[in-house]
Amino acid sequence: MNYYSLNKKAPNTSFKEAVIKGLAPDKGLYFPEAITPLSKDFFDSIEQLSNSEIAYETIKQFVLPEIPENELKRIVEDTLSFDFPIVELNKNISSLELFHGPTMAFKDVGARFMARCLGYFNQDNTNEVTVLVATSGDTGGAVANGFLGVKGVNVVILYPSGKVSDIQEKQLTTLGQNITALEVDGVFDDCQDMVKRAFLDEELTSNMQLTSANSINVARWLPQMFYFMFAYKQLKSKYKNIAFSVPSGNFGNICAGMMAQKLGLPIIHFIASNNANNVVTEYLKTKKYNPKPSVQTISNAMDVGNPSNFIRIQEIYKSDFELLQENLSSFSFSDEETKAAMLEIHNNYNYVADPHGAVGYLGAKSYLKNNSNCHCMFLETAHPTKFLDVVEDVIETTVELPEQIKSVIDKEKTSIKIDAYDDLKKYLLRA
Repeated sequence: MNYYSLNKKAPNTSFKEAVIKGLAPDKGLYFPEAITPLSKDFFDSIEQLSNSEIAYETIKQFVLPEIPENELKRIVEDTLSFDFPIVELNKNISSLELFHGPTMAFKDVGARFMARCLGYFNQDNTNEVTVLVATSGDTGGAVANGFLGVKGVNVVILYPSGKVSDIQEKQLTTLGQNITALEVDGVFDDCQDMVKRAFLDEELTSNMQLTSANSINVARWLPQMFYFMFAYKQLKSKYKNIAFSVPSGNFGNICAGMMAQKLGLPIIHFIASNNANNVVTEYLKTKKYNPKPSVQTISNAMDVGNPSNFIRIQEIYKSDFELLQENLSSFSFSDEETKAAMLEIHNNYNYVADPHGAVGYLGAKSYLKNNSNCHCMFLETAHPTKFLDVVEDVIETTVELPEQIKSVIDKEKTSIKIDAYDDLKKYLLRA
């Protein structure tokens, strides 16, 4: 499979080069040249397949032959070393739990897959690769854990000071080894802008091989198709019309779901559930796409004012606004509405949702008002204890810490504070 730049001003390239480079030379996001639907038999018999078999069939056209079949199967098996359970709240709404991995966030899947692909490509390479990543919360911890100790790979994580939860911060600042955390005086968009600027800086790119582990990287983005497939496997025999409500920040997750749909996954609709950062919600209302500075909320991983992956969604639907509207709805919710939803979920269903999952639940409810004949699954993207102060304050109940959180909560934070792009550049040139 070859990939082309969505800026359409760069040569097409291989999966390997797309993973290593992250962005195309014209700074566009890479997109696969073709999407070949899977067979009807695959979906008809999906209940008989293991998660690893499903994932391999889903991803292989985008990776083979650059990673051999047996090696790709090993990477998939190693990536999926945890479960993806569904909890049904009522006949219309379920939670798809994506937080059972090592850092208790949905991004564990993409980060582990990408780390193993990059490790394979770099196994005989004497040159080091620097993975540069901006995080609004969970990406940093997942990437840090996924790449920890990978040969020939250094990871530099930029995160906004004071704008991630304490546990999220511990997960990306306590590992050491080949992981460095840069604490930025600003918001997530400032971190993301610095990363993008670094890829444009010829002095940097001529001195080192930079790549990104944000969802702009095809190896981080595409594996997120897996759990949409896993969810369908679990609900296929119970519900005919299935929709997904996805808490959306940088829009890589929901875009991966749409790719799964292009492969033939029979999903009737997607809901992009936004917090106050509602650029896409407004776009679907007005047909005007107006990125703006991000706003800080209690669902901080979605605090993105200019979602990078929305251009991929437009490519999937060939920039046909009406077609996009047929497949995507979007709703925006305040922090107060999010807190009320967390309390409602706990009181009505004895279920503890994190703030992001609560936004997804609200999106599902909003969609079901006019579509009561479907079953809507919201993605519970992170374990509620990652947002312990907010969750316990809202539901007035103590939430037990899982082992993954206990293992980092008492570790000492190590970060380097930076204020501007020049600080990042100086660090990278010294490193």
